[in-house]
Amino acid sequence: MLVRLLYASRAVDTSPHAIEAILAQSRLHNPECGITGILCYGGGVFLQAIEGGRMAVSDLYGHIQRDPRHKEVVLLHYEEISERRFGGWTMGEVNMSKINASILLKYAEKPELNPYSVSGSVSLALLEELMATASIIGRA
Repeated sequence: MLVRLLYASRAVDTSPHAIEAILAQSRLHNPECGITGILCYGGGVFLQAIEGGRMAVSDLYGHIQRDPRHKEVVLLHYEEISERRFGGWTMGEVNMSKINASILLKYAEKPELNPYSVSGSVSLALLEELMATASIIGRA
């Protein structure tokens, strides 16, 4: 049973080193758990999609909720899926400060990442757009 979970959180530490540490930890541990996904960050906000088995995704989300590097963790979207959409990345990344502002304006009131102010389906559409425009970077 594959599932996709989308959540938002605020970073406690927004330094490049702290964000790289989160990505490195994901890329190290996700393959053994069968987790794939992407992490978008900008303005101190994280938007992350994780895909994998139901128990593995649930366990990871529980860990994220307790992780002191995240605050204001909120579930945006959860669904059972027939196939992965973000399976090409153990944890792909999108630095939102490096994308065209028009992409964000397509889905939000202002050209900034704020998944707290839009629906989960809108956030998922943003991720689809980022994938379609090859904005996601990272290692498989």
